[in-house]
Amino acid sequence: MSSVFSLILQRKMPGHFVFEDSDVFAIMTINPIAKGHVLVIPTQEVDEWTNVDQSTRQKLFTSAHRIAEAQKQIFPCERIALIIAGFEVPHCHLHVIPATSMHDVSFSNAAASVDHDELAKFAEQISQKL
Repeated sequence: MSSVFSLILQRKMPGHFVFEDSDVFAIMTINPIAKGHVLVIPTQEVDEWTNVDQSTRQKLFTSAHRIAEAQKQIFPCERIALIIAGFEVPHCHLHVIPATSMHDVSFSNAAASVDHDELAKFAEQISQKL
C-alpha cells in the first residue's frame, strides 16, 4: 500500500515540490499551520523516523536545514520550527514551519483548505533560495 506521500512522489496525486532527489523530497503541505509550512520526506516509505536508516536521516535533517534557511529569507518569523509527529500519515515526515511563537506551531491551527496558486508560489520561492 502506498502512502499519500508516495503517491505524490510518483505523480499519481498533485503536490507542490520544493526539492527532490533520490533519497528525500520536500513539498508544501496542504494543511499548513503557517505560511511556508514544508514537509521533508524520505522517498522510501518508512513509518517512524526512528526506523529511517542513518544516511537517510542525515539527508532529511540536512534538507530541512537548507529549507529552513530559505524560509527565513522569505517569511516573516523569529525562527523555524521542526516537528516530527508522525501520526497523520504512516510515512515519516518532518514539518518545517516558519514561526514567531509556540502558538504558531499548534496543529490546531492547520488550514482546512489552501490556495494552490499560493502554495505553488511559495514552493518556487523556497526552491530558488536553496
